[in-house]
Amino acid sequence: MKNNDNTMHPRYVISIAAKMLGVQTYKLRYYESVGVISPSRSDGNIRLYSEDDIERLRRAIRLSDELGINMAGVEVIFNLLNRIEELQKDNDALQQKVSKLTKENTHLKKFIVDNQ
Repeated sequence: MKNNDNTMHPRYVISIAAKMLGVQTYKLRYYESVGVISPSRSDGNIRLYSEDDIERLRRAIRLSDELGINMAGVEVIFNLLNRIEELQKDNDALQQKVSKLTKENTHLKKFIVDNQ
């Protein structure tokens, strides 16, 4: 998932987040207690959920409730998804380097041919 400031900005209190997800607030507190989510906190220590938090919770709820995966499995899946995203970013960066080097190689070959 692509992150930006807008989706990472904490904005929903727990009751609103629970309504958005169709669950009770205790379920969100449970997911926090097992480490699936770490919502931001206001100065008054109120949980605040971002769009990214809501999406992560939506995935966790689907994995656990609909697919029967336990919390350890959910954590493994999330870790693998994070690793895939990191590898994709690395791959994109390497593809840009390959493209740049290919262009430089083409220019060097042309320069050598022109100066022979």
